[in-house]
Amino acid sequence: MPQIKISRRSITAIQPVEKPTIFYDTELTGFGLKVQPSGASSWIIEYRPGAGGRSVTARRLVLGRLNTLTPDEARKLAASLLAKVKLGSDPAAERSQARKAENVGELLDLFMDDHIRPKRKPRTVVLFEGYARNHIRPALGRQKAPTLTRGEVERLHRSIGQTNSVTANRVIAFLAAAYSYGQRASLLPKETANPAAGIEKFREEARERFLAEAELARLGEAIREAETIGIPWPEPDGSNPKSKHVPKLPENRVTVISPYAAAALRLLIFTGARLREILDLQWDHVDLERGLLFLPDSKTGKKTIVLGGAACSVVANLPRSGKYVIAGNDPEKPRADLQRPWALICRRAGLEGVRLHDLRHSFASVGAGSGLGLPIIGKLLGHRNSKTTERYAHLAADPVRRAADSVSASIAKSMGEIINEAAA
Repeated sequence: MPQIKISRRSITAIQPVEKPTIFYDTELTGFGLKVQPSGASSWIIEYRPGAGGRSVTARRLVLGRLNTLTPDEARKLAASLLAKVKLGSDPAAERSQARKAENVGELLDLFMDDHIRPKRKPRTVVLFEGYARNHIRPALGRQKAPTLTRGEVERLHRSIGQTNSVTANRVIAFLAAAYSYGQRASLLPKETANPAAGIEKFREEARERFLAEAELARLGEAIREAETIGIPWPEPDGSNPKSKHVPKLPENRVTVISPYAAAALRLLIFTGARLREILDLQWDHVDLERGLLFLPDSKTGKKTIVLGGAACSVVANLPRSGKYVIAGNDPEKPRADLQRPWALICRRAGLEGVRLHDLRHSFASVGAGSGLGLPIIGKLLGHRNSKTTERYAHLAADPVRRAADSVSASIAKSMGEIINEAAA
């Protein structure tokens, strides 16, 4: 593990890490700073309780976050606790004993504060907070955590599943993870069972959608229309009480999207990147000379995106307005989303039920249909696990189809059959 003399200056100089890394202090043994790939950092101490020695399992205690304790404050706290260890104290055990989760709500608070917020990306934190706030706390928040039953969790699962089976599955997985953490961190009695473990999930239908060539053509046409002359409003049906305020002239009843929104949509389909990878993209990350985007962070960590000629052209033709490539209303903040321009484009192009993420799937499907190998597609998409790319295996059927055509044609010729080329 790396060692540094912990100070304000040395901490500022720490580079982003690809895996959780502890930087130990060279002056106070056992004191360090744990840095996560997400950028979250926490002060820690490590020690061996009791008589110490290699035979005693080392323990680690989080003192606080980097943004709440200065290096000097953290060092003083660490020195105080490590001094108590030499006198026979066990700070981790004492804190664990003092922090028992009495009810489910308290367990969720500890899970979020100690495990999720320091280690997960901000958007993941927001998602999990929603699961807790909207589903678990209202139904189970006041229930005693050690005695929560499987039946109560199953009832919650069924209740949520009546409207959204996917959310129901995610909520139960989140609750199961909270109990697993509670057991590991001794927040629950040792004999506490995990009431959310092993609950049968609802079946989830795959939501992959791939745009066909004709749909891609309509998509391109709709984007060009939207960024130039604008897309006409739907004709008012007279049922809207505000319809009298609709502009009278047809040329005023159109919606024009910004060049940045149009560029974002093109980059999504030309690169197969994720939405936030494009919306959070900064000019400092762009190397047009080599046709590369160097993302310091993404869903899978640090990532490099290779730009094809079409994508390079989109970026090169964009005017700079602030530090973000896809400029929004605030030049110092990334654009929040693309929902309104995307809904407009989909309506005009007749792409019912197509999500923005389906542009990523379509990028992969075109690659698979062109005969590119799955490893190459996985590299382009930034997949860490090859199994993630295997979902596109059924699309790489061109060689197999050509083989089937050849064999069946030979057999049909031998049989004297007449082949309808158009149908084939």
